[in-house]
Amino acid sequence: MKYQYSKLHQAMFVVGAMLGGTLPTVAMSATSGDSASDANIEKIAVVGTRAAPRSVTDSPVPLDIIGAEEFVRQGNTDLKSLLSSVTPSFNVNDQPINDGSSLVRPANLRGLAADHTLVLVNGKRRHRSAVITFLGGGLSDGSQGPDISNIPVSALKQVEVLRDGAAAQYGSDAIAGVLNFVLKDAPQGGSVETRYGQFYEGDGAGWQFSGNKGFALSENGFANFSMEYRTQDSTSRSVQRDDAAGLAAAGNPFIIDPAQVWGTPEVKSDVKILGNFGLDLNDTDKAYMWINYAKRDIDGGFYYRNPHNRGGVNDGGMKPTGQIGSDGKPILAPTLLVGDLTPNDGIACPVVFTGSNVLNSDAYKQVAADPNCFAFNEIFPGGFTPRFGGKINDLAFALGTEGQWQGDWNYDLSASYGYSDVEYSIYNTINPSLGPASPTSFKPGAYTQLEQTYNFDVTKQLLVDGWEEPINFASGLEYRYETFEIQNGDPASFEVGPLANQGFGIGSNGFPGFKPQDSGSWSRSNIAAYVDMEFYATPDWLLTGAVRYEDFSDFGSTVNGKVSTHYSISEVWAIRSAASTGFRAPTVGQSNVRNVTTAFTANGLEDQATLPPTHPISIQKGGEPLEPETSVNLSLGAVAEFENGLYMTVDYFNIKLKDRISQTSPLELTLDDIDDLLALGVNDATSFSSVKYFTNDFDTTTQGVDVVMNYNMEILGGDTKFQLAYNWTDTQVDSYNPANINAAKVQMLEDNLPAQRANFTTIYEYGDVNTLMRVNYYGDYYEDHLDAGGDLPIYAGSEVTVDLEMSYFWNEAFSTSVGANNLFDNSPDENPWSGVVGALYPSTSPMGINGGFYYVRANYMF
Repeated sequence: MKYQYSKLHQAMFVVGAMLGGTLPTVAMSATSGDSASDANIEKIAVVGTRAAPRSVTDSPVPLDIIGAEEFVRQGNTDLKSLLSSVTPSFNVNDQPINDGSSLVRPANLRGLAADHTLVLVNGKRRHRSAVITFLGGGLSDGSQGPDISNIPVSALKQVEVLRDGAAAQYGSDAIAGVLNFVLKDAPQGGSVETRYGQFYEGDGAGWQFSGNKGFALSENGFANFSMEYRTQDSTSRSVQRDDAAGLAAAGNPFIIDPAQVWGTPEVKSDVKILGNFGLDLNDTDKAYMWINYAKRDIDGGFYYRNPHNRGGVNDGGMKPTGQIGSDGKPILAPTLLVGDLTPNDGIACPVVFTGSNVLNSDAYKQVAADPNCFAFNEIFPGGFTPRFGGKINDLAFALGTEGQWQGDWNYDLSASYGYSDVEYSIYNTINPSLGPASPTSFKPGAYTQLEQTYNFDVTKQLLVDGWEEPINFASGLEYRYETFEIQNGDPASFEVGPLANQGFGIGSNGFPGFKPQDSGSWSRSNIAAYVDMEFYATPDWLLTGAVRYEDFSDFGSTVNGKVSTHYSISEVWAIRSAASTGFRAPTVGQSNVRNVTTAFTANGLEDQATLPPTHPISIQKGGEPLEPETSVNLSLGAVAEFENGLYMTVDYFNIKLKDRISQTSPLELTLDDIDDLLALGVNDATSFSSVKYFTNDFDTTTQGVDVVMNYNMEILGGDTKFQLAYNWTDTQVDSYNPANINAAKVQMLEDNLPAQRANFTTIYEYGDVNTLMRVNYYGDYYEDHLDAGGDLPIYAGSEVTVDLEMSYFWNEAFSTSVGANNLFDNSPDENPWSGVVGALYPSTSPMGINGGFYYVRANYMF
């Protein structure tokens, strides 16, 4: 891994030089930092408009502004879980056993995949994670979105959630909407916080320490630093698998109970650091910079390997017992896979029939005693369950300057960089082909994502004769360059050992290492230009429009547009509407990822390769260069602010998404296919028996309604706030290729997320006591358990959970809190197929699978 870290070190060196040498002249203007100013700032947002910042009620599209205090006041510590708790249209689940998805959990806004939401930090595009979620619960399969968990919550002033298509304004990915994380910019003051919590079951205990401090940067700037560190133990919501229970009942004393753990992975360490800087250069020009570094180490579970029938490890196939059945045919029985360590000595190893407990077999005892014969039961007599995890390194920074030119032109010139590296690890497993010489711990390789973005934006208020209000004109240019890299694993993780030709699998079992021929680096660039206009046709009627052109080096160009309007019917009511086209460019990773899983099938040793769609082997099987997913977004809503303080928004949305990207099923390469490829000079054609690749494969329509209501009043001498947020989302798959997507996956796309979600929050403040209660509703949902193609369907019912927190302010600076998420320890419907692999609950449950969680928190502000 020396090469990958050298890039990180180079990037950090560059940032260090900027901090040390250019910080006095590169930063953003300071704000007063007082509470009144902060309160006003939290009522407006910059996302979704290139004119003056807008309030929620003036926005022509649905917009949520979530203050930092709403994140603090709950037991969750992961930013994705925090957002899900306060935004019903934002969903994330636990992902207990799902390869890379367990390390970087995909999150879904408005029922779309993780990479259909654009993420901004202080208005600048954040890079995507290196993890491609090959297993994403159906909806996010194959997605590659940003990992917002690397942003420390202590660094946030507010989060702006734009729930509308915005590709014409911001470019690729902004189909479901936009998340803009606004960073704290106070030049003074700060806070420290300590938090501890665990689940009612007694597991999942975790600590978090965080802090924030603002400093004055000369008389005209600020430097605001935030840090978080947390650890969390794993959880288990498991029952013993039926097959493991049967082995134990048959007398195998080495079976662990439970043999397979379903639960939240262990977070060994999670460190996040962020610095936000600003400086006034003169009366009109400002400079800014922020930098974010995060490092996370996660260890999770995998599937149990049965010591009798695990393919490529223990399964020797069906062989004749020497007896004849009533039909006159030889009786066959399952056997143990036995390796002959001296295949040329002319002495064959005995055939071992597994029976109910192979350890009691005399033939197995003969194998175990013979140094020339070998079975993996000698190392793992009760089978084994690999442990899978990884180390995530993430670095992001942005810097720029903004101000005014002559003629009242406003400008913003910026550059940003993003680096994501995920180094996988797997242990308590083996490379079967290496036999008894196999190690039990491997580093299978790493994925790296690198992104550079450069922006130049200008705005100007244009005065037009006959118009009372000026027209806000905005235009800009963007250049992006991104690279996806694969680093090969350690040799033992992919080595073809001496037992490979005897039926033993190749590579670290559970996650074979990336071979040197799989590794490489692929890049692309794109340029973009846009024009954006906003104006008031009348004092009550706002009209906006935007057009954006982008050209990508790998698939060509696209043009998208958006129009929106906001009309104030009265002092109380307003209506708003928007229509736009959008797109999501296929990622460099999706276009170039290579991964090979080796398996023994009925045809013998077989390599199932995931190859780029432009690879000659993929082309032979119908592969074509990926095209962007395209969308048409429509929305219509109403906003009301009544004199008694009641605030309400109701918005309908409709998103038609075409050419969505998915992964094909394994496509067999025939001998004729291989011969044709060899004739074309594809020399590695003989290495593969089947191929998979990403392809534009299905169309969907997603529609829904969002309702938000707020009301404040006084009850029993205390201030009381009521907040209701409701979301209904429905997705229909309009067309798909049945060769690549089965009916169960279609149903997962349509019904895995609950159609209805709601949060009702009450905040009561009386003297030094502050109480928050949140009621969460999750509608029913469907799960294709274990991606079994519909053979293990789960239809789970709706659920309600209650969160409660009470805080006491000892003085203006110090407070303590005690609370519980899921106060009454409600659980999802139990999994009717729990005996198959031991999952007590549906693994994709939207409310999580861990039950009640209690916590205590202490906060000191200065």
